Amino acid sequence: MSAVSCSTASSSGGCGFRFQSKTSIHSPNFIRIGTNSQSDRFCMHRLELVHGTRKVRGSSIRMALVDERQSTSNDVAEPPRILAYDLVQGALVKWRWKDDKSIPDTPTAVLLHGILGSGKNWGTFARRLAHEFPTWQFLLVDLRCHGDSASLKKRGPHSVATTASDVLKLVGQLRLTPRVLVGHSFGGKVVLSMVEQAAKPLPRPVRAWVLDATPGKVHAGGDGEDHPRELISFLRKLPKVVLSKREVLKALLHEGFSNDVAQWVVTNLRPTGPSASSFSWTFDLDGIAELYQSYEDTNLWNFVENLPRGVHVNFLKAERSLHRWALKDLQRIHAAEELASEEGGGVEMHVLEDAGHWVHTDNPDGLFRILSSSFQVLRA
Repeated sequence: MSAVSCSTASSSGGCGFRFQSKTSIHSPNFIRIGTNSQSDRFCMHRLELVHGTRKVRGSSIRMALVDERQSTSNDVAEPPRILAYDLVQGALVKWRWKDDKSIPDTPTAVLLHGILGSGKNWGTFARRLAHEFPTWQFLLVDLRCHGDSASLKKRGPHSVATTASDVLKLVGQLRLTPRVLVGHSFGGKVVLSMVEQAAKPLPRPVRAWVLDATPGKVHAGGDGEDHPRELISFLRKLPKVVLSKREVLKALLHEGFSNDVAQWVVTNLRPTGPSASSFSWTFDLDGIAELYQSYEDTNLWNFVENLPRGVHVNFLKAERSLHRWALKDLQRIHAAEELASEEGGGVEMHVLEDAGHWVHTDNPDGLFRILSSSFQVLRA
């Protein structure tokens, strides 16, 4: 496995690259692009990977765009940092200079997290996909107000639509044309909004996966369940800097949140200094409150029921979903299935058994089997 990281941790203050090699050719490459780099563009232009005795260079990680009109001009000295992201690559991904037409575009999937999450939520699952489909690469994004993107101040409003626009700008800057989009919960609506905003007709077929989210108004939680709105409200009342993860965990449990949710929430605390004597949140809770309100209110039914050619939307319902899937929502999705075009566009419904809302941790094997169909159909 080759691991490459780009950061400003080196003593020179520039880009520090780490190369670690193992013998397996099926291990994925992992690239971390942080938000504190002095020049992400410089890091990417200087990137060199070594596979055995064969050196492969990459400049600007060349791929095509969802919409070429959204590309960043080559004349820009240093493009603005849009979002933090990880790039997990299969062992057979081929690098090329951005103007090299001899190597085809790398098939790419974008994986988006839900509210109060980060791209790291998908790390283990993405590496599994990269191992099974080694010619693919997987872009794991920290959405606005979340993870390492929280330090990148974004102009409001904070909404599903503006979040989707951020991701489209990012894939444009990276010159990517994703073939598969996967979004969990809030990220699922972002995926729908991305396809809605993208240029039509699309340059190639796109398969979108909306995991445990409906296109319309969200009905989250029931009696005795964890309510995202209440969780966000409670976290906003806590100090921005806390002395102990354990104390936050105890406070969440005392407030009635489940142990699973409490354990997950405290993973978003990071040390404020090298001594780890205090911790702060990795997200912007005020912005996240706006995002969640938009998630509840955003209605994308009209888009789902009038999909452009080349788009196939897959909805996945968790058997023990945190969200209350209304009967009319299920009926509308099944009705939309019947409208699938002969050219590959359309809608499909799936149910993930033995899983709650956190589908990629509750039943990763089942989710892997269901999602794998997209990469088998579009195997490069």
